[in-house]
Amino acid sequence: MKSFMSRAALAGLLLGASMLASAATPAPKGAEVFIVSPEDGDTVAQEFTVKFGVKDIALAPAGDVTKNTGHHHLLIDVDTLPAAGAAIPNDANHMHFGKAQTQATIKLAPGKHTLQLILGDSGHMPFEPSIVSKKITVTVK
Repeated sequence: MKSFMSRAALAGLLLGASMLASAATPAPKGAEVFIVSPEDGDTVAQEFTVKFGVKDIALAPAGDVTKNTGHHHLLIDVDTLPAAGAAIPNDANHMHFGKAQTQATIKLAPGKHTLQLILGDSGHMPFEPSIVSKKITVTVK
């Protein structure tokens, strides 16, 4: 019986810890993220620089748990925002900037593309509510 109680207590602790680990980080009041450049509707070269901006939140590298900090993720041609409570994917359409970068040079195929920023917390999770920029469209020549 004592062994069962110990196992039950351990299971409860692990479940509680996993629930805390997946809990979304509250967004700082008034926090905003935006694309400084290019501007919506711009025509750009195949390789161009995207500059990121924030307001009322500080930037910190991924893994830094300092309160009211996050880091950028650039969404390219993404129609649906990453799900709350799940890490932002890391692929060609979800670029991570976990060193708290404020700009990136990217290369895209010719045509129309959408760009949007979302801030991630120390573990690449969206804040609650999500801190996202306006989606812009660029034409790559």
